[in-house]
Amino acid sequence: MSDADRSSFDALHPPSRELLDDCVHCGFCLPTCPTYQLWGEEMDSPRGRIYLMDLAERGEIELAGAFTQHIDACLGCMACVTSCPSGVQYNRLLEATRPQIERNVRRSRADRLFRDGIFALFPYRRRLRAAAVAGLAYQKLGLARLAERVLPPRLRAAQALMPPVRLREAFASLPRRVRPEGTVRLRVAMLSGCVQDVFFHEVNVATQRVLAAEGCEVLTPRDQGCCGALGLHAGREPHAVRRAKRTIETFERLPADRIVVNVAGCGSSMKEYADLLADDPEWAERARAFSEKVRDVSEVLAELEPRAPRHPVRARVAYHDACHLGHAQGVRDQPRAVLRTIPGLELVDLPEAEICCGSAGIYNMVQPEPAAELGERKAANIRAARPDLLVTANPGCLLQIGRYLDGVPMLHPVQLLDASIQGRPPG
Repeated sequence: MSDADRSSFDALHPPSRELLDDCVHCGFCLPTCPTYQLWGEEMDSPRGRIYLMDLAERGEIELAGAFTQHIDACLGCMACVTSCPSGVQYNRLLEATRPQIERNVRRSRADRLFRDGIFALFPYRRRLRAAAVAGLAYQKLGLARLAERVLPPRLRAAQALMPPVRLREAFASLPRRVRPEGTVRLRVAMLSGCVQDVFFHEVNVATQRVLAAEGCEVLTPRDQGCCGALGLHAGREPHAVRRAKRTIETFERLPADRIVVNVAGCGSSMKEYADLLADDPEWAERARAFSEKVRDVSEVLAELEPRAPRHPVRARVAYHDACHLGHAQGVRDQPRAVLRTIPGLELVDLPEAEICCGSAGIYNMVQPEPAAELGERKAANIRAARPDLLVTANPGCLLQIGRYLDGVPMLHPVQLLDASIQGRPPG
């Protein structure tokens, strides 16, 4: 019997034996792993999960049961990738493992329905807009307090994460082209996103305005859709592949030097399209060319020497590293460098900055209890820094932290820069 026959994984891109063997079980990942910090359980650490993957690859443990439970408990925050001295690519191991579970493990009916419901709503802007209308009515009728008492934990978490709904912004559209005054320094195409464009439309508006102020011509295609990030991070590989191909088709037609993203999770996935489509001869090269152009908005702004004058913002500002920006993309210095171009701003880092806030894609809906513990922990660390304002580059983080943090305004970094350029108070 061959090793492939013994394995509990199927033959479609299982976790690589070579990558599994990279882990020397040193334990440097343990202090930065959110679930290990919560529970102190070895199998809920990166080292423990790699051990489980190793057992499954050898056919010594089945995928159903404990294996799925411990993999599902992982946030996929990639703090372990940052902290690992051996360069273990846990990100690639996890992204190979989660599709195996989705294909080969039958979840409970309630779990399947809940997860299917998430993916029937969030990747679709029109459905999100319909949900925004219902959400506004829900908020005005004051049903949230009742829901807190009667809904099961997952639905209670989902409704608690609903942001204040502004219908004018939810139904607004972005201009397809924004030209700068003066010489065009860079031509960029912008991802407007799904949740971002419906519930955080003002972030997209600020992004276009700031890029134009810094000499960029900004192209924002109307026919773009979901980039597939939620599906990729949740192991729904066919969903991610379909969305990736559509995104590539939409953006490769545009004469852009860069593809700009202002959502950490989306940018992380779009930079991985080359890996996602590596085995598809029709798409591999197109995906590689696309991913090479993708940049977080902070990377583009840090690359350009500031052109637009900044007005002072005299505030103590805490910066929260979104995991899929800091850990997954390695983009940490650029957002801070951009924020430091604002006169008068005092920038402070947070205690336990490497620990995830508990958002992690759909994690705070499918794993509400540990997500709540992490949200409370992050909020406490923010309060300890005594900021006037919190900035972070991911809508999921804004929603998650906002549930547990009162009295501290929160913005995307580009909104703070936009306020400085315009000479108005932030917020």
